Amino acid sequence: MDFIANNILKNPPVLLGLIAALGLIVQKKNISDIIKGSLSAAFGMVILNKGVEMLVGTIAPINVAFQSTLASGGTATEGLNDITFTAAHGGDVGLAMFLGLILHLAIARFTPIKTIFLTGHMLWWFPFVFVAAGVEGGMSGTPLIIFGAVCSALYWSVMPWILRKYVWDATGDQSFLLGHPTGFLSLISGFVAKRVGNKERSTEDLNVPKSLSFFREISVTGGIVIALMYGVIGLAIPSLVEEGGNLVMTAINNGLMFGAGLLVMLYGVRMLINQIIPAFQGISEKLIPNAIPAFDCPIIFNYKPNAVIIGFIVAMITSTVMIVIANATNMFGVLLVPLVITSFFECGAAAVIGEGQGGLRGSIIGTAVASIVMVLLMGISVAMFSGTISNWLLIFGGNDFSLFGPLAKLLATIF
Repeated sequence: MDFIANNILKNPPVLLGLIAALGLIVQKKNISDIIKGSLSAAFGMVILNKGVEMLVGTIAPINVAFQSTLASGGTATEGLNDITFTAAHGGDVGLAMFLGLILHLAIARFTPIKTIFLTGHMLWWFPFVFVAAGVEGGMSGTPLIIFGAVCSALYWSVMPWILRKYVWDATGDQSFLLGHPTGFLSLISGFVAKRVGNKERSTEDLNVPKSLSFFREISVTGGIVIALMYGVIGLAIPSLVEEGGNLVMTAINNGLMFGAGLLVMLYGVRMLINQIIPAFQGISEKLIPNAIPAFDCPIIFNYKPNAVIIGFIVAMITSTVMIVIANATNMFGVLLVPLVITSFFECGAAAVIGEGQGGLRGSIIGTAVASIVMVLLMGISVAMFSGTISNWLLIFGGNDFSLFGPLAKLLATIF
């Protein structure tokens, strides 16, 4: 069980490679196609992961700079993060993940909810959050493991299914779902965009002057945005630049890294989809009829790349203003830092969903509203998880972790 949890379930390339192989075997493909298809799916996942690592690597230092600068102002207690919590409760999280997956597959097999959640690292992080919620609620032992498993299975099954029509409207592709903690923010964005937007004007139809046509490339636009962000924040927080380094070159280098990371990530997405969807159809037909895979949020970035960048910019501006207000008024009793990672991934996905419901206007307004909710969720969750994973939520919260985690804590308190 430990081997499966640590080396397969928490290893997305291996997991998806095995799923692709199983699907091809079920379809009775020849050995050459099985080897090629399974390895190509694994390669695609490795490439996607490396692209995401490059993106996070350029974004994370901004969070660190803010945290180190504001540390004296009352951020969460030192050490309340994924490493220290996992050291104490990693076994509980692993068992909750394993049992939760069994329940999740049973839901797909025997109920009308036909989701198969395939975002590997989220198969770990949701039990992590729900086990932390149980601990905060006073649970321990077997009840804690069962609680984490049930909550995780329900999330993996239900949230992608609720979001499915929004995803299909945005992509025009009904072969996959979205398996990522952007769920609630994307629902908000789509709901708002449908009511205030205008589908006739798309983010992808922006009339960009020929001299500025390079802005239509997501990698170029993303790199420029990150470089400018480093320049502005570096002036305000000099610690963002390593000792002896140069602000201009730091900004340029990180902009280049971010743009390259986007290219790598999107290439991995295309490679993965080209292999895993046909293979998954074999599993769906034979083992879990009509099942639909749910993937990580970069899967939809390639459909509306302009919306991703627009959403990122809108989310950063809106959420930063909200965070300044929250910190100035001590709204949550803890000092918040800009949610750069959530603004890009979760709100980037929410912007794509908003675009699918209301075009350019819907994408902008829907993401702005979602960004306000993002800050509120982060503040509430950081305060409610003060005994376990507050610091982790300061960086990776503001999304479904920060919504369903506190709800799970309240539920755990009752039991």
